[in-house]
Amino acid sequence: MLNQLSLKIGLLFFVVVITVEIILFSILYTNLVNDRVDEVMGDLLARGNTHRDVLEENYTSSTLNHVAIMESESDFIVVITDRNGEVVTSSNPMEPKMAAVIEHTDNDQVPDEGVILESDWADEKYVATDSPIIMEGTHSGHVFMFVDSNHIKEIISSLTRQFLFIGLVTVILTIITVIVLSKVITQPLVRMKKATEALSRGNHEVELSTSRKDELGELATAITRLSNDLKRLKNERNEFLSNVSHELRTPLTYLKGYTDIINRETTSEEDRARYTKIIQEETEHLAGLIKTLFELAKIDQNEFAIKKEKVEFDALIQKIVERIYPAIEEREIEFSYSCPSNVVISIDPERIQQVLLNILDNAIKYTRRGNHVRLEVVQTKHEVLTVISDTGDGIAEEDMPYIFERLYRAEKSRSRSKGGSGLGLTIAKEIVELHNGRMEVESELGEGTVFNISLPKEDAYEKGIVD
Repeated sequence: MLNQLSLKIGLLFFVVVITVEIILFSILYTNLVNDRVDEVMGDLLARGNTHRDVLEENYTSSTLNHVAIMESESDFIVVITDRNGEVVTSSNPMEPKMAAVIEHTDNDQVPDEGVILESDWADEKYVATDSPIIMEGTHSGHVFMFVDSNHIKEIISSLTRQFLFIGLVTVILTIITVIVLSKVITQPLVRMKKATEALSRGNHEVELSTSRKDELGELATAITRLSNDLKRLKNERNEFLSNVSHELRTPLTYLKGYTDIINRETTSEEDRARYTKIIQEETEHLAGLIKTLFELAKIDQNEFAIKKEKVEFDALIQKIVERIYPAIEEREIEFSYSCPSNVVISIDPERIQQVLLNILDNAIKYTRRGNHVRLEVVQTKHEVLTVISDTGDGIAEEDMPYIFERLYRAEKSRSRSKGGSGLGLTIAKEIVELHNGRMEVESELGEGTVFNISLPKEDAYEKGIVD
């Protein structure tokens, strides 16, 4: 329970919000209390000054009695003294606390606008003010105003109750808001957690809402994309394993079958020689397939070795042409090539030869007798472009996006008449990319295929300006 993210976020929000609210409420409460106390003190002094002003204009016994009677009906107490501090009249009976305040007042030091004599409402029974009566320029007496401290305490108590009520309501609303916000924030995360758990169990049918435009929406989109990628990879893996098992099973079946025939006593020497040759061919095919699979595994593990050196590209092309020439003559295909003599490039010659031989081999196999295959090398300032084109069968448009995938064949019948494991183009593309190059293909069914292989020249590779 305590480990739930929604609870942790909710508690964090609650603590932060409540802390801020307490600080703000404390400041507001203190300011309001001080303002109310100052207001009471100000009203008390203003009331005394009003009585003083009346007495300065009409200082008679009737006026004195009128002031005393008026305050006797209020919450305030008025005490009027002469210039020597003797009480002339008061609205309420005198108490020792009031007498002590009057006695300790220095009449000569009281300013004309009046003064607050006692403001300690928390510890004293009364708060008091003094308004001096000035007639013809001399002090003629004083108007003392008193109010019971309980009056101020009741005001503050009422203010405290209001703040407690508002604070309680605020806490309740804060809790509700925090719960709602934490749910709003954590529910998508909880759904994403369940989605990732489903992915870990192998269930790739994950659906998350990606309509949000914030970071959670981006995360949901990323998890959905990951789910689709894992589903695709799973399908590709299953297809890859199925294709590999098929590719391995076929030569093994031939090997077993022809071995059984050779071991028969009725098999003639001529047939044994023919079947032995077939077994040898299938063994070489199987060894080549296994070697190719090992190379693919090394590429996946970033262990595929590329050993670059400076190579005269025209010499490499000449060597490749010499190797494919017997197949060209056997297929009776027209072949032409061109390569500038001044092309020097930093590559792994064996790997690039493997790439070009693979593409040329495909071009020769899928080009009918009498048609044309061409290899052309063009150099620019920063790269060497090798174009291999044929006028063969071409590749169907629906197969084009997949020709570089592992064990993919455009021949759905998986015919072995033209050989190939479906891995050659995959490895060729990886080799070119390990050289920081590009491999692109253009094809039209029945019209032929063009492979464009771009490799960075030595200076472009070293300076990091590969296009």
